[in-house]
Amino acid sequence: MEMITVQTQPIEGQKPGTSGLRKKTKVFMGAHYLENFVQAIWQGIDGAVGKSFVLGGDGRYFNEQAAQVILRMAAASGATKVIVGQNALLSTPAASHLIRKRKTDGGIIMSASHNPGGIDEDFGVKFNMANGGPAPEDVTNRMFEATKTLTSYDILQAQDVDLSTVGSSKLGGMEVEVVDPVVDYAELMETLFDFAKIRVLFAGGFTMKFDAMHAVTGPYATEILERHLGAPVGTVLNGDPKPDFGGGHPDPNPIWAKPLVDLVMGPDAPDFAAASDGDGDRNMILGRGVYVTPSDSLAVLAARAHLAPGYAAGLAGVARSMPTSRAVDRVADAKGIACFETPTGWKFFGNLLDAGRVTLCGEESAGTGSDHVREKDGLWAVLLWLNILAETGLSVKDLLSDHWATYGRNYYSRHDYEAVDAIRAEAMMEALRAKLVDLPGQTFGAGMVESADEFAYDDPVDNSRSEGQGIRIVFAGGSRIVFRLSGTGTVGATLRVYLEAYESDPTKLQMEAETALSDIIATADKIAGIRASTGRDAPDVKT
Repeated sequence: MEMITVQTQPIEGQKPGTSGLRKKTKVFMGAHYLENFVQAIWQGIDGAVGKSFVLGGDGRYFNEQAAQVILRMAAASGATKVIVGQNALLSTPAASHLIRKRKTDGGIIMSASHNPGGIDEDFGVKFNMANGGPAPEDVTNRMFEATKTLTSYDILQAQDVDLSTVGSSKLGGMEVEVVDPVVDYAELMETLFDFAKIRVLFAGGFTMKFDAMHAVTGPYATEILERHLGAPVGTVLNGDPKPDFGGGHPDPNPIWAKPLVDLVMGPDAPDFAAASDGDGDRNMILGRGVYVTPSDSLAVLAARAHLAPGYAAGLAGVARSMPTSRAVDRVADAKGIACFETPTGWKFFGNLLDAGRVTLCGEESAGTGSDHVREKDGLWAVLLWLNILAETGLSVKDLLSDHWATYGRNYYSRHDYEAVDAIRAEAMMEALRAKLVDLPGQTFGAGMVESADEFAYDDPVDNSRSEGQGIRIVFAGGSRIVFRLSGTGTVGATLRVYLEAYESDPTKLQMEAETALSDIIATADKIAGIRASTGRDAPDVKT
C-alpha cells in the first residue's frame, strides 16, 4: 500500500452545475477525468486533511468503481474517515441525513439524478457541505477554478475496499466505515410521521403502488412501506437497483413512468401511487384517475403538513423555485407565513433552512423537502402524503378538489425541448432579453403583459446575489410564462418553458391543464419564437 502522486493537466469543461458535474459515463471513465474533479473538490474545500466524509451513490454504471477511486484519493489526501453506503449505495436525501447525523465535513454523492444510466449514458459527482446541502456557488466556483490549474493528484495504490459487508476497516491511515444505507433514514422518517396511523390505513384495505424505477429508492421503499408500514408485498415495483435502471429513464414524470400513470388511469387503479428517481430525491404523486403536478403537491403539503407529528407546530415559512407555480404562495398568504422565491437549484434553499426561515420547500421539477435534511426527498414526500391521506380519509382526487376550492387553481405545465442546439437556444434567449423592456403593456392571447424581467435573487441570509436565473413574463390576472435553459442535461441545451394560469371561478377548476393553458402556450411561442428557434413542432416532454 503506497501513496503516489500522479501528474495530470487541466481538463476543459469540468464546471459543476446546480447539481454537481454531469457528463457521459465514458467521459468520467476517461484518463484522469474523475480524479481531476475529485482533486478539485479537495482544493475547493481547502483540503481533505483531518476531515471526515460520507460517500455513496445511486448505483448507476461506474458507481462502485468510482467509489473505490474516491476512497483511495481521500486516504492519500489525509482524510481521517469516510462513511460509505453498503455496495456504494446511498440515496441523496439519506446521504444528507447521514452527513448531518454523523457531523462529517461533507459528502460526495455519485449520481446524475434522473438522467439515464449505463456505459453509454450519464454519470455525475457532486459535493455536499457539512450542513448536508449541495455546495453553494462560491464553493463550486472554487472547484471550477481548481480544475483549470491543477497539475497532479495524490492517490493510494491499494486493493479495493470490501463495500459489501457492514463494518469498519482501514485504508492506509483512514477508517472506512460501511453502513446499511437504509437504517438511519428509516429511523428519521419514523420520527416525522405517524407510522401507526398509516399502518391502520393499509390494514383497512388501502391500496398503493410505488415505482422505484430500478433506482436507489427501491430498498428504502421496500423497507419502509412493506416492512414498517405493512403495505402488501408487491407494493414496490421495480425495486431492485440496476446499473442501467433496467433500461429505463429514472425520471418520475408521466412520460418516463407511463406504465404507472396508465395503471392509475385504468380500471384496476390503486388508491394511491408514487414514483421516485435515480438518486431518490424526486417524486411523482398520483391518485386513482388523477396526476398531481409537483407544484400542486407542494401546495397541498404546505396546507396540510400540520397533520403529521413532525410538523404539528406549523411551518416557519415556505420556499419555492422561481419557475414553480405560485400555488404555494396562496397557501402561505392564507396562513400568514413567509414565502420565498429562489432560483432553480436546491442549494438556494439551504441558507433559508439553516436560518430557520422556512420549513417546507419545493421545485416544479418534482422535488419537495423540508428542514429534516438539506436535499429534496422523494420518499419523504410520499410518506407525508400518506400521513395526510390517513388523517383526512379523503382520496387524492377529493383532496385536490378541496384544495382548489379553498385556494383557487394554478393551472401549470412545463414544456421541455431537449438536446436543442446550444447556440440556437442561447440566441433565442438573447433575442428574448432584448424584448423585455418593451413587453409590459402589450396584449397577447394570454392577456396584457404586466411585467417582464430576468430573475435575480438576493439571498436574505447571506446577502449574496444570483443573476440570470430565468426570464419571466407576468400577465394581468396572474398568468405567467418562464423561460430557462437547464443545466441538468449532458448533450446540447434543454429549453424549459413554464406555463401558468390562475383560476378562481368554481366552475372552471376541473379543466384539462393543456386546455386551460392553450392561450398561454400560443403566447409563449409568439413572444419567443420557440418553433423557429428550436426547429421543433412540439416539446419532447410535457409535465
